Amino acid sequence: MAQTPENKVKASIKKILSKHDIYYVMPIGSGYGNAGVPDFICNVNGKFLAIEAKAGRGQCTALQEKNLKQINDGDGVGIVIRENMEEYLEGVIIGMKKL
Repeated sequence: MAQTPENKVKASIKKILSKHDIYYVMPIGSGYGNAGVPDFICNVNGKFLAIEAKAGRGQCTALQEKNLKQINDGDGVGIVIRENMEEYLEGVIIGMKKL
């Protein structure tokens, strides 16, 4: 089965997180969980990082935007990563490790 564009973005994110030895989980969306939870929940040296993966022109839902805002307002880091944003994600991780 071919990978979807968003799954390719997720694979790239996993590779970068693994390279930096970052603990992460990928919550599974189901009827019993919270909707709008970011694709990756990470611990970067005790700091909270949440990543929503999007491909192409895909947009966050209103609930995803709300969750990312709550994470950022709560001193965590909530970001959206798309194709070709590997350097940006690396910079975020390196910056968080220095804090």
